[in-house]
Amino acid sequence: MTRASLDKQPHEVASMFDDVAANYDLTNDVLSLGQDRVWRKEVAKAVAARPGHKVLDLAAGTATSSLPFAATGAYVVPCDFSLGMLREGKKKHPWLPLTAGDATKLPFKDDVFDSVTISFGLRNVQDTEGALRELYRVTKPGGKVVICEFSQPTWAPFRTVYMEYLMRALPPVARAVSSNPDAYVYLAESIREWPDQPALAGLLQKAGWSKVAWRNLSGGIVALHRGTKV
Repeated sequence: MTRASLDKQPHEVASMFDDVAANYDLTNDVLSLGQDRVWRKEVAKAVAARPGHKVLDLAAGTATSSLPFAATGAYVVPCDFSLGMLREGKKKHPWLPLTAGDATKLPFKDDVFDSVTISFGLRNVQDTEGALRELYRVTKPGGKVVICEFSQPTWAPFRTVYMEYLMRALPPVARAVSSNPDAYVYLAESIREWPDQPALAGLLQKAGWSKVAWRNLSGGIVALHRGTKV
């Protein structure tokens, strides 16, 4: 198996991420032209973690995304289903409680976390609605969810250019910097198939989240969705 199909079989997607773990952060930096750092800063602002807070960082990969939460004094749990990613993260950040877990069957009790967040991972989950329900389950009443995910650019001419970049420019760049370029072809295809901003907001509401809203970043290349557990 060289790349996961869009039906997102969990063991295939996990294996794919295991293969790219070593150079994952560098590859993301190159392919996003450094914008991934900007997007993660916006996630940290939206989560607004503070000392004493418990934060679940789902699809945390190598736990780079968890560092801003830990820096606030919050207790952050980086969780991912790719053991390769977690092993790489443990080498870099041995003090963090990296945890193996499936987004649709989280290994946590009900009402544990003040905030739950997932960045660039929800579209790789086989059951999106199941994952949103699980995030709801483990969040305390009054807690919030923050989802950062690729979305649909709002300006039609730019959207066309962007989709061309994904399918034509991304694979050769990935071949130059990634240990498994086929994985990035899958990622490009998964972005094209992903629901737009209003559709994802609807899935959040269906899963039980209230006060659902979103904000576009980089012209809608990425959207930051938020919700609250009442």
